[in-house]
Amino acid sequence: MKLHKILKRYRVDRPEHFRLADCDPCDTCGLSLDKNTAKPLLQDGIERLSELQQRLYADGRWALLIVFQGMDASGKDSAIKHVMSGVNPQGCEVHRFNAPSAEELAHTFLWRASGRLPARGRIGIFNRSYYEDVLIVRVHPELLEHQKLPHVGKHIWNRRFEDIGAFERHLIRNGTTILKFHLAISKDEQRQRLLARLDEPSKRWKFSMDDIVERRLWDSYMTAYEEMIRATSMEEAPWYVIPADNKWFAWLAVAAVVIETLEGLDLKFPVVQGKALAELKKVRRALLAEGRHRSR
Repeated sequence: MKLHKILKRYRVDRPEHFRLADCDPCDTCGLSLDKNTAKPLLQDGIERLSELQQRLYADGRWALLIVFQGMDASGKDSAIKHVMSGVNPQGCEVHRFNAPSAEELAHTFLWRASGRLPARGRIGIFNRSYYEDVLIVRVHPELLEHQKLPHVGKHIWNRRFEDIGAFERHLIRNGTTILKFHLAISKDEQRQRLLARLDEPSKRWKFSMDDIVERRLWDSYMTAYEEMIRATSMEEAPWYVIPADNKWFAWLAVAAVVIETLEGLDLKFPVVQGKALAELKKVRRALLAEGRHRSR
């Protein structure tokens, strides 16, 4: 199954017409998926992703930044865990963005993200990101007071959208490919997952009373997400709105997008030639001769 062929339905190519209400969190493209049917498909994707990561590192021209955004319990952690399970940890870093520290609040809202960007040849994953400053801060505008801005004004969110666009274009022009995933979960599915955290002792540590506080603001968050996606989905860095009620489908969809993106970079292993190749052949002959000598 070539899942990437149907993924364009989740890519926001015409942001001016985007409506979050048109996205069905239960959608699976007509596929009937459970653990038994999806696991081998995901494993194939994981193996392919591992191969492409080696090429990314060896090629050395590109970096890959993957951004995950979504409501509490939308599956950001599990998507990272399962999709990236075959990736070499030496070439991949995951950063979780929680409430900003005092030092981070003393800088621009993009500052803490800029210091965690992946180097060329590496994959960086942001579990939440600089987009929090047009999501949670927008839903809770009192948080702006902690940022001690000299000027706020009614156009602050549009200005931040412009700043994010400029920031991402700068990264893209300098070799960082950006993938942005919004894991779209239904309010009822979130309720079920929060209940599971309360009912299962092994999951209770995940539960926070803040989850309930934010859940009461669901409509405000949906508005903030919709406007954010409209304003920041660009041809060079589009948003993918992934249905997340079925975790297996979400994992397959994310894996397919990452694989398709890396394949599109035409990654190549460096070619050894000239004097360097001659030197390698010389070393090879010496090693073969050493082996023959020891076998006598």
